[in-house]
Amino acid sequence: MLAQIFSVANQKGGTGKTTLSMNLAAGLSRRGRTLIIDADPQGSASQWAGLSSDERPFPVSVISIASNLTREISRMSQDYQHLVIDCPPTLETGVAQAAMSVSNKILIPTLPSPVDLWASVRLADAIEQIKIYNTKLQPYILVNQLEPRNAMSKGMSQALAEFDIPALQSCLRRRAVYRNSALEGSSVYCMGKRGEAAAQEIEALIEEILTS
Repeated sequence: MLAQIFSVANQKGGTGKTTLSMNLAAGLSRRGRTLIIDADPQGSASQWAGLSSDERPFPVSVISIASNLTREISRMSQDYQHLVIDCPPTLETGVAQAAMSVSNKILIPTLPSPVDLWASVRLADAIEQIKIYNTKLQPYILVNQLEPRNAMSKGMSQALAEFDIPALQSCLRRRAVYRNSALEGSSVYCMGKRGEAAAQEIEALIEEILTS
């Protein structure tokens, strides 16, 4: 069976793209063989995994692919149940478009403000073009770094309602454990009690995207 392929993309930096990719893959690996494809020239996913220790390696392998992305993904999809692609924060190189062209789903992490959502308009246009020939592609917006004590602003809720891409019900809170897991080359699943709430968020996200 071919892998289910998830692209994580946003042309705006600082939205938590790699954090989502790494923890999403860690959660998916509990359900089947999973691989992370680091398609970002900055190599953040590879650096993250490189910080893990021999005693506690990151639970998912990370490989970097700089060229022939669609061909390499097609080849690897034979051997895995899930592929997670950490895309570069730009549309200029065509890498994100190549990733989306072979993906089943694309997750667009965005910060909880209308301004950050509106910055994704160009990405939404690119997705519409790709859906012409990749008709199975399902895009979703994921609100990330939501402040625990603050509900989503009314302005953000209205902006989401007006956007053409559906927003997931699942959100990720702003939690120090996400940053700490990166520093330790780990995932929130491996952070003990302090990572439990974050792991539950990732689990809820995975259940939603696997059943949507």
